[in-house]
Amino acid sequence: MPKMLICGRGGSGKSTLVTMLARTLGEQGKVLVVDKDESNLGLWKMMDITPPAETLMDSLGERKTVREELMSAFLTSAIREKFMSVFTKNDKSKGLEIRSKMFSEDFSIDKLPAGSVSWDGRVGLLQIGKIDHFDEGCACAMAILSCVIFNKLKEGNDEWVIVDTEAGVEHFGQGVYEGMDIVLMIVDPSHEAILLAEKAAKLAEEAGKAFSVVLNKVDDETEPCLKEMLEAIGIDIMGVLPYSPEISEANLMGKPLKVESLRCQLDNIITRLLH
Repeated sequence: MPKMLICGRGGSGKSTLVTMLARTLGEQGKVLVVDKDESNLGLWKMMDITPPAETLMDSLGERKTVREELMSAFLTSAIREKFMSVFTKNDKSKGLEIRSKMFSEDFSIDKLPAGSVSWDGRVGLLQIGKIDHFDEGCACAMAILSCVIFNKLKEGNDEWVIVDTEAGVEHFGQGVYEGMDIVLMIVDPSHEAILLAEKAAKLAEEAGKAFSVVLNKVDDETEPCLKEMLEAIGIDIMGVLPYSPEISEANLMGKPLKVESLRCQLDNIITRLLH
């Protein structure tokens, strides 16, 4: 089954779609949701799942040490194989043995550090890393960690990996898409979202990745308008999610999202994904 990355502009509904797809696909198989957004705080509430005890960055060892190793290896060479060699040190410090295994060979979902993943039935949540302190530095190390994880993580039959990203298209520049099978962009009723979709489609084509969009928060007036504009620039529309007062209220109040109100639309999107 594929690794799927969800992107879009801020507030378009990325985390909403991630949650809805994860809960629906979790009825058929095992789903790992990866929270790559270093500033997203509420995904676990939407999913109604206990947040992991630690981020993946923290589980690999002391944060500053890991960050320095990641950045040093990345900045001194453009060759990712050399980056991997940083994690083959014969050192007993916390996390290094795990790092060595994770970065030197392919691994499955169940080989992720236990404390970095929370499971609710067949749906799990992994957080790459979070910005927690003033003057902590940029999120570049987390992006590099994401690149390696997505390339090395191999999902099995009836397993899905769904990645929730930060707003915009920076992940294209970071190379995060390299390990993905499909890119889904959320397009809400705004001209900015259309412009972003056009740019993302071109970047996905450069990366050789399948690209489609899902319309979100639309009504009877905005849906046909969005469809016409996107189809005019050759962008595939995989599905449509109407505006839902129930989901809007749940997001405002920090309550778990329920799939029932959008079951038909989600089933249609999943049918397209499977074929």
